[in-house]
Amino acid sequence: MTMEFVDVLIIGAGLSGIGAACHLQKKLPGKSYAILEGRQAIGGTWDLFRYPGIRSDSDMYTLGYNFKPWTNPKAIADGPDIRTYIQETAREYGVEKHVRFGHKSLKASWCTDRATWTVDVQKVDSGEVIQIECRFLLGCTGYYNYAAGYTPEFPGRDRFEGQIVHPQHWPENLDYSGKKVVVIGSGATAVTLIPAMAEKTAHITMLQRSPSYVASVPLRDKLSNKLRKYLPAKVVYRMARTRNVGFQMFFYKLARAKPKAIRRLLLSQVRRQVGDNFDMKHFSPSYNPWDERLCAVPNGDLFKAIRHGKASVVTDHIDTFTEKGILLKSGQELEADIIITATGLDLQLLGGMELEMDGKPLQMSQTMNYKGVMFKDIPNFAMVFGYTNASWTLKADITLEYLCRLLKTMDKKGMHQATPRLSDSSVHEVPFLDMQSGYVKRALPKLPRQGNKAPWKLHQNYALDLAMLRYGEVDDGVMTFSNPG
Repeated sequence: MTMEFVDVLIIGAGLSGIGAACHLQKKLPGKSYAILEGRQAIGGTWDLFRYPGIRSDSDMYTLGYNFKPWTNPKAIADGPDIRTYIQETAREYGVEKHVRFGHKSLKASWCTDRATWTVDVQKVDSGEVIQIECRFLLGCTGYYNYAAGYTPEFPGRDRFEGQIVHPQHWPENLDYSGKKVVVIGSGATAVTLIPAMAEKTAHITMLQRSPSYVASVPLRDKLSNKLRKYLPAKVVYRMARTRNVGFQMFFYKLARAKPKAIRRLLLSQVRRQVGDNFDMKHFSPSYNPWDERLCAVPNGDLFKAIRHGKASVVTDHIDTFTEKGILLKSGQELEADIIITATGLDLQLLGGMELEMDGKPLQMSQTMNYKGVMFKDIPNFAMVFGYTNASWTLKADITLEYLCRLLKTMDKKGMHQATPRLSDSSVHEVPFLDMQSGYVKRALPKLPRQGNKAPWKLHQNYALDLAMLRYGEVDDGVMTFSNPG
């Protein structure tokens, strides 16, 4: 069997994968590449999730690509608009023809003698398994399992006579008009679903075990929308992006330095919108701001639904599901026709693809991240992993810029292998993510580690990453270059 060869093989055709292809075409037009996508459409997360109100919780001036201006009037965009943006980018850069739809990556094997990765790929429609060889392997699959979300074991679940839905698998024709709906969860998905469904339901309740910080943000960027009448779209986009990045970094740093002050600020904003008679325990988390990701609601739509009596919030623990709804530990029973389990994601790297090196299984949890991009002792392999405290694409863009620089350096040196090597004995391992969210804690045993100092430390800081990835030395004494023996 003749095996296909490409210089770069990209796994995933979502926001990161399409961005990776565009960066390659702009900076390394001579490199061959292919994109493997297990589903039948471009868009990743923004094509998979179809629940009511699906939207970004980051502004599109920072979630958009650094090379493709966002010109839609909405700064906080819904899923269909983001999906359209990704598709437009793919068409504009001629990326679509490089996407192999319905191709699921099963296993990637590194061969030191050949200095190549061989990827076993299953054609979803036929089940046929083929192999593709590449010089450099790039994971752009996001960080969660597309096949299933996370749902805890609920006592009495089988007793419930209504319908149970997980947002990751939203039924196409779900009719919730005039129905009583309970949404279990307090994260970004729950605070999106509540206002989006409230107008049609008889009543909708957000049932949470513990509250999250929720902040109202403008749906539209009025200044940018006005400036586009007088300035080129690229100029306005760059101005808004710089401003928003600066604000995000400032606010995050302030929240970590002055958590009590930021807590008071966030809660006072909620109080103004829900009114004096609302019990603030429902929006008063026990943790500090940014110990978990902040939930954003455009124009305070969640608070409006609560204020108008269309929605309510209950903070309690579930005792058991009943025939008619959910019995809480307090003894209260919430009646429901539909229960939505917005209980989070199941974190999974590389879409579940297995890795091996020279015939030996490779566990990502046993390695250490390098510059937030590559991994200790693993050659010619990188993974795009965006920020948890800012927009995903901010990190994705500069990660991909760095990889293009790395590939150019390899070509200039005439080397086929690039491998981060750790020789500093003062570097020790720490958890990959410093967050208290349940889905992060559940996944820590599966994730790689990071180091306690650069270049092994994951900064979660755009300015530091920009200096390191866009302007820092590629040949830094840690990255080693070689050829097969």
